[in-house]
Amino acid sequence: MYPGQHAIQNSHKPAFIMASSGETVTYGELEQRSNRLAHLLRSQGLKRLDHFSVFMENNSRFVESCVAGERTGLYYTCINSFLTAQEVAYIVNNSESQVMITSTSRLAVAKEALLICPRVKLCLVVDGGSSLASSENTPNLIFRDFADALNGFPVTPVSDEFAGTAMLYSSGTTGRPKGVLRPLEEQPPSVVMPLFSFLNQLWRCEESMIYLSPAPLYHSAPLANVSMVIRNGGTAIIMEHFDAKHYLSLIERYRVTHSQLVPTMFSRMLKLPDADRLMFDLSSLKIAIHAAAPCPAKVKEQMIEWWGPIVHEYYGATEGLGFAACDSAEWLAHRGTVGRVLFGELHVLDEQMQPVPKGQSGEVWFKSGAAFEYFNDPARTSESRSADGTMSTVGDMGYVDEDGFLYLTDRSTFMIISGGVNIYPQECENLLVTHPKVADAAVFGIPNEDFGEEVKAVIEPVPGIEPSPELALELMAFCNENLAHMKCPRSIDFTDKLPRLPTGKLYKRVLRDAYWEGRKTRIV
Repeated sequence: MYPGQHAIQNSHKPAFIMASSGETVTYGELEQRSNRLAHLLRSQGLKRLDHFSVFMENNSRFVESCVAGERTGLYYTCINSFLTAQEVAYIVNNSESQVMITSTSRLAVAKEALLICPRVKLCLVVDGGSSLASSENTPNLIFRDFADALNGFPVTPVSDEFAGTAMLYSSGTTGRPKGVLRPLEEQPPSVVMPLFSFLNQLWRCEESMIYLSPAPLYHSAPLANVSMVIRNGGTAIIMEHFDAKHYLSLIERYRVTHSQLVPTMFSRMLKLPDADRLMFDLSSLKIAIHAAAPCPAKVKEQMIEWWGPIVHEYYGATEGLGFAACDSAEWLAHRGTVGRVLFGELHVLDEQMQPVPKGQSGEVWFKSGAAFEYFNDPARTSESRSADGTMSTVGDMGYVDEDGFLYLTDRSTFMIISGGVNIYPQECENLLVTHPKVADAAVFGIPNEDFGEEVKAVIEPVPGIEPSPELALELMAFCNENLAHMKCPRSIDFTDKLPRLPTGKLYKRVLRDAYWEGRKTRIV
């Protein structure tokens, strides 16, 4: 996200437009704003390879916050805006962030989190205004209105510009998220990383593109796509939140050419009444990309029938291990595939790390994808790699057909993907067993026709506690008080005894498979 070149050539062209408010930020304005923030970050002592955090919903200051990091050689961490204070504090501390950028709507959570984040000395609040009472400041932490704090800083670039990048967090099997750190060469911010160059060509990004972004920018794919739009000099339409009918109206209004969605959004649009669904002109749309979660075959078929052969799918991970993709024609010829591998070297291996025959399921490993490590966590970095260190995995299971197309069948880590959001159940399990009425807990994903999967908990109550709907509600409320809502079970069942092996390991697959009976795969 480096707008300097476009600011010179097309300073009055919109870099992005906020969908609900209509607020427009031109390339010239984005250049000046991001330069001011870059100078402020330098004034706080942040130098190349240091870290700061962005914790807020989609708003008109989000993009410039990221651009400032891109041009100062910094790692910036965009934090899920629905996390609790404890969850936010963990990421801020683990990322070693020195500055936080937040908004008034997230300020209460930010304040609570920063009480236990000693490295953060400055918190910038978008639209904070007069609500930021000076009494809230302490000798070690200052809260300032975002715009007021930038006043007086130069609108020209800092003297020591370097390429920076996002360090986003991927949920962890041990219940703690982990920062995905990519190496940063000492090079100017105009240099494009190889993966982005590859994606530019694949999806025909160009200066004339109008991109509609319907998802939260704290996720890696929406952030990366908006980045590509701005690097190409196009215009991004950023939705503050997704609404199916509003999304379709925006395509017509702005003559949108490109967009990326998750399957849940497809489902929401398909369920609109025909009078609403078919009232808008969508003929400008050239490429609609979907990812983040497997798309039910019926949903995808309906989308291709409605929009035509412009629906592209890809499979990848925040870690950037490898990349598979397919267009509509390839998917229709290989129904259910997530694509053919185009980036990285794919290996499908059994438990002994031996290759499996084509058509047989095994764990998906990649070799020679983008370099990464988990920040300050060599143990989990090592766990994700093969013994010789040449291959990496995120725990997906799948197979390759005779034509080289990849199909996913399961997840070795029990990761849940609900509405495109990755959820690892260990964190919820760890919380539930602390409840005085819970002897043991298992959390996993079960089918949900709208979201793909939903979070289910199976509880073994302590002796003397009888299972009941009231107990289920009590435990769900307990989870919602301590975890972000997307991590919490939507329903709870009870059992006399959870199946554990003699070693103590929870044999969760026996529990989960009962809810997936009759389905060909264990993912939706």
